[in-house]
Amino acid sequence: MNLIIGIVVVAGCVLGGFAVHGGQLGALWQPSELLIIGGAAVGALIIGNPMRVTKKVLGSFGSLMKGSKYNKDHYLALFGVMYDLMSIARKEGMMGLERVIEEPAKQDLFKKRPLILADHHVVEFIQDYLRLIISGDMDQFQLEALMDLEIETHHHEGEEPAQAMSKVSDSMPGFGIVAAVLGIVNTMSALGGPPEEIGQKVAAALVGTFLGILLAYGLLGPMSSAMERLARDESQFYTTLKTCIMGLLNGHPPQVAIEFGRKATPGELRPSFKDLETQLRGKK
Repeated sequence: MNLIIGIVVVAGCVLGGFAVHGGQLGALWQPSELLIIGGAAVGALIIGNPMRVTKKVLGSFGSLMKGSKYNKDHYLALFGVMYDLMSIARKEGMMGLERVIEEPAKQDLFKKRPLILADHHVVEFIQDYLRLIISGDMDQFQLEALMDLEIETHHHEGEEPAQAMSKVSDSMPGFGIVAAVLGIVNTMSALGGPPEEIGQKVAAALVGTFLGILLAYGLLGPMSSAMERLARDESQFYTTLKTCIMGLLNGHPPQVAIEFGRKATPGELRPSFKDLETQLRGKK
């Protein structure tokens, strides 16, 4: 939603200000300039990145439209799952916990929290590290270091689309200049013709520079920043999950371990103690 609102504000203010000063909006419609700039940008994206990153960039537009999926409800669902898992470990021991995590899709504690069950990366993270705890082959420092390494790697992968988009954004003013130069070349070939024709060709060349700068700083640059924010939100969610797991590993009671996780949650997404208690007790 923020993406749409932002585009409307940028386009409305820029075009509105141009029209207020007597500009003709039709003069800004130059399909050839858009083809040059847009085609060069897409080509540069393909050249500079593996195809998997290019696909991620295209897939990120949907995420930008919807915004981050990690909201307060997502954190509450995570705390509910982790509380139930810790309670099982406390009552039935690690063997009981192993039975539960082998097939999460069949377990009620996951099924009643579809936000977590649908996030297979989170489910795999929980399974992998609870298995390591059950095996007892790693101490808490090794396990924490391994989780930090995985979170860092996952964050790096999540930032790849943002970095690719940022590079394209940086190149847009240059592509605008390319379009403008080609427009001037086209203008020079029309010298001696009617002044109206020459004026239209000069205007088209200037629109190329205008579009390159506007797209860089008014659209692609902000989109790159938004993609980085989405990657940070995901990494923070895993950090909260890691904190809960470390609470289990250190032998804290489930309520205390979950409170550690709550404190690791970003302030604007952190559920209140009352909301968390309601979730853990299963109240409506």
